[in-house]
Amino acid sequence: MLARPWNVDRPIANDGAYRHEAMLYAGDEGFVDGVASFVRAGVAAAEPVLVVVQAHKIAMLQAALGDDAAAVQFADMAAVGQNPARIIPAWREFVADHAGEGRLRGVGEPVYVERSRDELAECHLHEALLNVALADAPLSLLCPYDTDTLRPRDIETAIDNHPFLHVDGRTSENGRFGAPVEWFGGDLPEPAVETESVEFDMERLFLVRKLVHDRAGAFGLDPERQRECVLAVSEIATNSLRYGGGSGSLRCWVESDRFVCEVTDRGHIREPMVGRVRPVPGQVGGHGLWLANQLADLVQVRSHGQGTVVRVHIGKPA
Repeated sequence: MLARPWNVDRPIANDGAYRHEAMLYAGDEGFVDGVASFVRAGVAAAEPVLVVVQAHKIAMLQAALGDDAAAVQFADMAAVGQNPARIIPAWREFVADHAGEGRLRGVGEPVYVERSRDELAECHLHEALLNVALADAPLSLLCPYDTDTLRPRDIETAIDNHPFLHVDGRTSENGRFGAPVEWFGGDLPEPAVETESVEFDMERLFLVRKLVHDRAGAFGLDPERQRECVLAVSEIATNSLRYGGGSGSLRCWVESDRFVCEVTDRGHIREPMVGRVRPVPGQVGGHGLWLANQLADLVQVRSHGQGTVVRVHIGKPA
């Protein structure tokens, strides 16, 4: 199933409306055909265009676009969105940078086969949250999904998360979109390895820092990364003291090539954009998860009436 050239004459959306569209394609040829046509339409309309995909796909697009590539801003998804929670701030910054310039256009492909299971889960949450984060933005955002390499469940989830679908050269409204979303619902899978844990309150918060420091060092993190890991987890634990009932528990383990720390408390997170909105000077609260997302390779949040779980993943440098 190859994506066919975009119909340049077809209006993408009203000037003030956000348009979030999934493009299902097959292989590199389908990616280049569909995305290059979408980008060319933006360049022809003098719209600011940002493309955030993997580095090798940037190279393919630039070759296909020729001279039009000079009018497009490109960013490597591996740098922008290694932690998927950093992608929404990047899109919001793009919109803010071009305020008053009319219609904007973007391409973002956070979901690709090289992602881990945990990363894919957070990418899908990110795609759902985009509909909240950019609801008022004059942005047409195309999200490509490779049907040749992704699992059927990833394609099905993508369809659920996008109001519009572009399949085999045709765009249509998505009748499956619009079901209620429990943003941080569900449970995280239990670790398959032995864990080490500690209970903490205000007087025992130092135990969190000591355990993370010692186990991060044993994992092999260099001193700077070790300090960042301690800071990220300490911020989450401090949130538990402030908003999660005054106490919590920490578990640590090594899973594959990652050091993982999990903080559990009795709080309940209801704000869908938590950790994805940059705090402003003088703001009270809202710093903990934001800082953890800037420092960690992945942060997973699950929250419901019984409590909140936050997992912080730190990998070794390549």
